[in-house]
Amino acid sequence: MRKPEVTNADLQMEENIPVTLEHGNSEFHQKNFPQAEQLYSQFITSCLLSRKCDAASLARAYNNRGQIKYLRVDFHEAVEDYTAAIQADAHYEVPFYNRGLIRYRLGFFDDAVSDFQQALKLNPEFEDAKYRTTWGSLSACNLVWTFMIAAAVALAPPRPDLKHNSQSGSGLKSDCAGNLMRVTLDKALAVGNQLEVEAINGTKFVALTPSLAAQCGYSMESDPWGNTRIYTSLMGCYVDNKDDETFNAGLRLYMYHHENPSDMVNHDVTKKCSYTRWASREILCERNYMEVSHHMAKPAEAKGQAETQINATPGESDGAQGIWKMTFYTPDPVPMVLREAIQAGYAAMTTTNRLVVRSPYDTAETTSEEEAGVPMAVLKVSAYYKASDGLRTVNMAAACPTGGVLYTEGVISWYVPRRVTPLVDGNFKILEMFMGINGQRLDTSQMAARGYTLSTTEFHIIVEIPVGSPDGYYKSHAPDYQYHITYSVEPMLEVLWRAEDTQDDTRYKILFPITTPLMPSPPHIKDDTVPQDRMFTLYVGTFLHDVALTNVTFSTGVLTVQESMTRGFSVQEYSFSNGSKSFSLQVPFDADVVLKHNPERLVTSYFLPLVFGFVTLPEETPFALSVDLQASLQDVVLPTISGSCDQNNFYIIVEYGSQGPSFQTLVGSQQLTPELMETYNFAENNTHFSFVVQDRANGSVFELTTTDSLRARLDVVLVDYVNYWVLADLSLTCSFPYVITGCNPNGTMTALVFKMESVPNLDMSMLTLTDQSCKPVFSNARFGVFSFNVSSCGTTRMFFDNFMLYENEISLNNGATYMSPVDPEYRHKISCYYVVNDTQTVAFNSEPINKQPAAEIGSGQLMVQMRLAEDSSYDFFYQAEAYPVVKYLRQPLYFEVELMYSTDPQLELILENCWATLHEDRTSLPSWDIIVDGCVNHDDSYVTVFHPVMMDTRVAVPSHVKRFSMQMFTFTEDGEVLKDEIHVHCDAMVCNANGDADDSCRGQCVNPTGTKPYSQQGVKRTQRSTNSSNRRQLSSGPILLTTQSNS
Repeated sequence: MRKPEVTNADLQMEENIPVTLEHGNSEFHQKNFPQAEQLYSQFITSCLLSRKCDAASLARAYNNRGQIKYLRVDFHEAVEDYTAAIQADAHYEVPFYNRGLIRYRLGFFDDAVSDFQQALKLNPEFEDAKYRTTWGSLSACNLVWTFMIAAAVALAPPRPDLKHNSQSGSGLKSDCAGNLMRVTLDKALAVGNQLEVEAINGTKFVALTPSLAAQCGYSMESDPWGNTRIYTSLMGCYVDNKDDETFNAGLRLYMYHHENPSDMVNHDVTKKCSYTRWASREILCERNYMEVSHHMAKPAEAKGQAETQINATPGESDGAQGIWKMTFYTPDPVPMVLREAIQAGYAAMTTTNRLVVRSPYDTAETTSEEEAGVPMAVLKVSAYYKASDGLRTVNMAAACPTGGVLYTEGVISWYVPRRVTPLVDGNFKILEMFMGINGQRLDTSQMAARGYTLSTTEFHIIVEIPVGSPDGYYKSHAPDYQYHITYSVEPMLEVLWRAEDTQDDTRYKILFPITTPLMPSPPHIKDDTVPQDRMFTLYVGTFLHDVALTNVTFSTGVLTVQESMTRGFSVQEYSFSNGSKSFSLQVPFDADVVLKHNPERLVTSYFLPLVFGFVTLPEETPFALSVDLQASLQDVVLPTISGSCDQNNFYIIVEYGSQGPSFQTLVGSQQLTPELMETYNFAENNTHFSFVVQDRANGSVFELTTTDSLRARLDVVLVDYVNYWVLADLSLTCSFPYVITGCNPNGTMTALVFKMESVPNLDMSMLTLTDQSCKPVFSNARFGVFSFNVSSCGTTRMFFDNFMLYENEISLNNGATYMSPVDPEYRHKISCYYVVNDTQTVAFNSEPINKQPAAEIGSGQLMVQMRLAEDSSYDFFYQAEAYPVVKYLRQPLYFEVELMYSTDPQLELILENCWATLHEDRTSLPSWDIIVDGCVNHDDSYVTVFHPVMMDTRVAVPSHVKRFSMQMFTFTEDGEVLKDEIHVHCDAMVCNANGDADDSCRGQCVNPTGTKPYSQQGVKRTQRSTNSSNRRQLSSGPILLTTQSNS
């Protein structure tokens, strides 16, 4: 076989083994037992797998882990660890001692003493082991009687550290209750502690175990909070009995806390009780045993005996009057000598006057019978004892009820057979009958005050106790995580009857603890929420005092009570005079643990699901209570939308309502996505958000165009995410400045066409002018642009008195199809007209869907200029910076008047009147006519000449240009030159060359007329009317006269 390889990981693990043990020891000394146990287990596993496991360390790990299991009362597992420690290191004395302690408490006396002796052999200075080895002299009834008080943990500390206290300690008292001595220990002294009880037997102390207690006449009742009662029968094993009249009973109580077991406190309790009312037969039914005693006739030979006699222990013989033999009937006879009966758990003894037999309920010879429907535990025995006059036999019987309790609404009914057959042979008469509580009789007034009743029927004695009477106590339980309660009380019944045939009396005393079945007690939930306060307020209760609220589960998770308070939730506990309690919780509506939804647009429903986590004390058994709270409030403040516009954009502001930005935003027909947010310059803060939409953005719709503007609308809608309610909406309509139709002086028209809301399916690229070959120079889904010359694309022209009108029509291409059968036939006109000294535009109207688009008539400007040419070629002209132009007398002046930018061949420029003035003001005097009514002034000695105009590279339309020349002259008066400067002015008209016209538009000099010069008087010439809007007024710059000739 191949030898296993040792890896680096193995070596590292072996190096960490001692560290694990050190950590375990550290946690153990700090009382962090769960962590210590885990570390010890890791060490043990690693050590056993290691090649270098130290035996002493392994033994100590086993021993310490065993001690942890011992502290939590896992005795059998602790013994296993102590045994493993011994096997690891047989020279280690501590596990022997610890194992001996457990074996002693489990009843393995010989094995326990053997362990103590071995520990002492290994370490002779082991003082505790020396002390424990003395326990070997005690009998089998010397086990420690350990009771758990208020959920304490069993532990056996070394006795040398105990502190002694007298009986006078607060919370501890003793009294006599008939044939019982009672010790009461309240929770102020016992809570949180473990109690061990020892019987005081003269100068010795006998540790009581549950089995020894039942055998020797001791019982104990303890509620969950530490209120404890210990009963001692005056016929008990370790009671100092003086002639069956005076009894001295003593107990030593050891109390210690499991977290500090070395700090033990003991209390010695002694009580002297007198009891002389012994009946011939006394039967005592205790919670853990049955006891019967018979009076013995005192033989004459016994008169010289001592008056004080210690009751015999179960294993002793009492000499001359000792019990020799006992026969039990099941019903078959089962004979036993006294030693065998003691070993079987019975106690039998004689006192000065009485013979006593005691039996736990669970012995083999105890039988079960039923009397009047009540189950009974029955003991029948014949006791043989030695008397001076020979061997005597006493037939003895005890019968104790183990049932017979009925529970009705709020009442406990305890039925005891009136005639107990094993106890009564013939007729009998009841002499006394009492009820009591906790071993103490109650008189009639006390019973009435508590509501107790004691009655008899033909077959039963009946004790009735109201559930909740002050002599009992309630206890909380949580089976299946549901809240239940029980009520416990310990009634006593004491009956004295006399047999008619023998006249012997029998006192029958029963202490019978009763606990009701589990009673469901669902807590009441009171919802005190006032929605207007915006606060959930809840009361939960009532609970018994042994219930604690540990946590609350909200929709967001589990919070402890303290964490809930830290979060701002109010958690209160209320205690009531009857010992019950309730809890309250307050949670604001706005807390994050509250769920919200809106069943209506303005209503908020607040929902608070809760699970309260409780525990019952002291067991800390958990249970839960689910509560759902709901409240509605009309508290919704809806968001609002506001907006404004400038010349290019819509500006939108959305202010959040009470629910914040819990909605989706629609801009037009589009949802406001992150991409659109970026496009719209979206900005937000805690109270509102804003964005900017351009007037022609896809989210807007076009309603109307006017001459100089576009009316557009932006629809913004806020929609609830869940219910799709419209929370707010805004239709913001604004007019934005636009040049809808451009009438340019160069004869070019432009038209901007928008897809109006009334024609949503229109394809802008399919629009054309009258000439369908003329399509938009640009188009998209929203608008189109046309640009064309007025002499093209089927444009028409009309002349009116004061303007000239150009028109065209935009329509859908004949070959195009409409997107919808309800779409109208798309047609609208665009127009331009020209007036003097004014420029106007045309706007397109988009009417509702059932109307045809229309256009407003607009106008443009006719530009006419007059220039002075340098010579008759008219190729070069004086520019503005050349004025004033200097000419000599009679030198020709060559003028040209031109209609600018127009290419319309149907227009003709007519010079209606031209004249010269001395001053720049065209209306100043003196003046001289040059052209009158379109013809030269024939009265002028200086002849004015019209020059023909031919088409060339500069002149495209000759009818748009007029040329004339005149000779330079000056104004004189009385032979004197008034000023060496003249200014030439003209009135020009634009006429339709082919249409009907008035006299002025019939051509240049069609009806020649003349006007006499009026220079003799120097008066202003008569001015022709120029109110027609198709006329232009022109003036030249100053022309100066020079006397020098340039020839």
